[in-house]
Amino acid sequence: MKKYRLAYLLIPIISVAVISPKAMAQTAPAAELSSTVTAVGPPSSRPLYPSPILAYTPPTEKEKLRLFAFDAFGPYAFAKAAVAAGFQQDSNSPPEWGSGWGAYGERVASNFGVQVVTTASSYGMAEILHEDAAYYRCECTGLFPRIRHALISTLTARRGDDGHRVFSIPGLVSPYAGSMTALAWYPRRFGVKDGFRMGNYNLLTQAAGNVAMEFIYGGPHTMFSHVGRSNSPGGTAAQDH
Repeated sequence: MKKYRLAYLLIPIISVAVISPKAMAQTAPAAELSSTVTAVGPPSSRPLYPSPILAYTPPTEKEKLRLFAFDAFGPYAFAKAAVAAGFQQDSNSPPEWGSGWGAYGERVASNFGVQVVTTASSYGMAEILHEDAAYYRCECTGLFPRIRHALISTLTARRGDDGHRVFSIPGLVSPYAGSMTALAWYPRRFGVKDGFRMGNYNLLTQAAGNVAMEFIYGGPHTMFSHVGRSNSPGGTAAQDH
């Protein structure tokens, strides 16, 4: 369908955005260089994606609960459900639900249920894998660096005390878990293939939600995350460690 062409075009954007650190060259006298080499240990094991959070602090269990409540039941969850229901209403999908305000309400409720299951799956698996599933605004400037950060964050998460970014299995799996759950109340003709197709749209919906949190309101975690922006090149903040 024409209205979903943009969705198919956005999928590669999430997977190809990459942050690459710049190499720094230094010169030093021979005596100083030799002493420096002896002081340097084995090659650095720094993560591929440095954290764009200047002063990251892992959230407490209480803060995680607040973050989950915001993501699952906050304004963005309702907004995403309402917008998705609008597209479904326009295309009469599924046709068994009919048209009118009653059908629109049914579609909103369905999408909201998908969002709740998606969020619960994301936070639940992230807890098992010791990841931070919350979204953090970029400590960068510029429209495109911030959009890139929002898209990358869809499939990445924070890990460790320094909050370095890693590929997130929960971020990838949870949208499909939510959509597969919808098969429980969708018409019986819908199967696994349809659930996977809806999962693709759900993944794009999560990316759109991240963009909204980047530019509109970042959620309750902005209260306990570092505030401020870095002017470092590449759209990410430089780390002190």
